[in-house]
Amino acid sequence: MPRIARRLLVFGGALLLALPGRADLPDVITRVKPSVVAVGTFKATDNPRFSFSGTGFVVAPGNLVVTAAHVLPANVGDVPALRVVVQGDLAGREGLRVATAVAVDRVHDLALLKIDGAPLPALALADPKDVREGQSIALMGFPIGSLLGFIPVTHSGIISAFTTMALPPPSSQQLNEKSIRQLREGNFELYQLDATAYPGNSGGPLFDAASGQVVGVLDSVIVRGTRESALSAPTGISYAIPVRFIHELLAQTR
Repeated sequence: MPRIARRLLVFGGALLLALPGRADLPDVITRVKPSVVAVGTFKATDNPRFSFSGTGFVVAPGNLVVTAAHVLPANVGDVPALRVVVQGDLAGREGLRVATAVAVDRVHDLALLKIDGAPLPALALADPKDVREGQSIALMGFPIGSLLGFIPVTHSGIISAFTTMALPPPSSQQLNEKSIRQLREGNFELYQLDATAYPGNSGGPLFDAASGQVVGVLDSVIVRGTRESALSAPTGISYAIPVRFIHELLAQTR
């Protein structure tokens, strides 16, 4: 009996070591952190000079940043002061990079920025077909923004459901330009999370807890005018835009 038990333990250990592309969450966090940036605007006469608005993350080839469209100024094409803070300098001096919006998807609330300077470590994007309900995930960003300092914070949980966006409004009085546009575009899928995101997390990466591959972009704002509009208080439920829409946005720039 003891001999059989020892063989099973040896076999089990070998099986775990053979699993490809998997790591402990602390190791994954170490790899992801250098790719997460703070997004905002810069004005030399303001105090503070850098005005934080959301989180973003670097994708290949290292000079592109994915974020949420709603964290950008409304007239982003006319804003030369758009900046991102990279992890080399949390105070926002040497690490402050000039950013330019190269693609914006307002329907899915996504934006792609190009930053100046040397390429940064890029996060790999997951294959949309590999994302599953119940999958262990983590999210990283700057909750509450500058109030807690520009230090990347990680929360973990699971993808609790695949749900849909653009629900029909209950009455004609609630029809507006945004809701009409969403109805015209049709429903699209969102990830509902068993993990809490906060203001400032918007635009940050949702990634697989074992591989570090990005599976979505944190975004609760996009559902506030529809799914949660009938609620008298916030639910605290977090949502993410699926990775397939990131692939589609990147395809527009190729």
